[in-house]
Amino acid sequence: MITDPTGGSSDTRERTVRSDADSTGAGSRRPPAPEPPRAAGPRRRRRAHTPLDPRPSIPLTLVTGLVLVYTLLPLAWLVINATKDQEDLLDSFGLWLGNDFRLWDNISRTLTYDDGAFVRWTLNTLLYVAAGAGGATLLAVLGGYALAVYEFPGRRAVFAVVIGAVAVPGTALAVPTFLMFSGMGLANTPWAVIIPSLVSPFGLYLMWVFTAEAVPAELLEAARIDGAGELRVFFRIALPLLMPGTVTVLLFSMVATWNNYFLPLIMIKDPDWYPLTLGLNAWSAQARTAGGEPVFDLIITGSLLTIAPTVVLFLLLQRYWQSGLAAGSVKE
Repeated sequence: MITDPTGGSSDTRERTVRSDADSTGAGSRRPPAPEPPRAAGPRRRRRAHTPLDPRPSIPLTLVTGLVLVYTLLPLAWLVINATKDQEDLLDSFGLWLGNDFRLWDNISRTLTYDDGAFVRWTLNTLLYVAAGAGGATLLAVLGGYALAVYEFPGRRAVFAVVIGAVAVPGTALAVPTFLMFSGMGLANTPWAVIIPSLVSPFGLYLMWVFTAEAVPAELLEAARIDGAGELRVFFRIALPLLMPGTVTVLLFSMVATWNNYFLPLIMIKDPDWYPLTLGLNAWSAQARTAGGEPVFDLIITGSLLTIAPTVVLFLLLQRYWQSGLAAGSVKE
């Protein structure tokens, strides 16, 4: 037997080591002590709502939905009933399709009825829009630029006149305008509609404000120092910066001239010079007259064709329109 230097035998030492290992293993298999409960963390705060991130409002959403339905319901009624013939129009439910889909036939009949009167009225409307709305936009851009850039005596008086003209309704000036054009021999001519359409106080005021915010005076001064004349400064420097406001004024003027009813009503007596608004009203009066041919299906189809260009125009130019309305809203 080998004697351990410490005085004990090796077998005794081996049993002792095994006994210690067994006791250590038995201790390691004991169930762990339960951990103390953790302290509850801080409660999650609700996100603060700001004007840029408002809290959702159920009443406001409901009101917005009602306004949307109120706005789109007449348009849906117009589109649906434009697909019906005269019989289905009077016998079927207004918000449901008829027995036959007659949209293309109604459009063809509308364009050819009464020797193509609808086409003639459309061309007249395009003439009034191109000359009246285009001229009003041009004058508004030139006048607004001049009032915003140049200093001259009476500038404040001009501003007061423009603001006052914006507040005056067009119907209040209808009778004086008719008497004036009748005295000049221009009544019952296209000039009686075009010339009053050239005056747009709101367009002038809008371009005035937009030019003051969108065209830096330092940029114009730098161009003048480089030797550019006033016309070159306007067309090469200012006009590209004024494009959003110009398109906005053009859009408003075109829609106003396209939908103009009262001014042509008192100025135009010849059906050959009627715009679309007066032409459709003449068809409606004919259909309601005793013995007149009922053409309600053509009136509805013509109304759909009348509003289609303005809807397309808004969709195509809305980005310019939105940027034009936002001009001057933020002060740097």
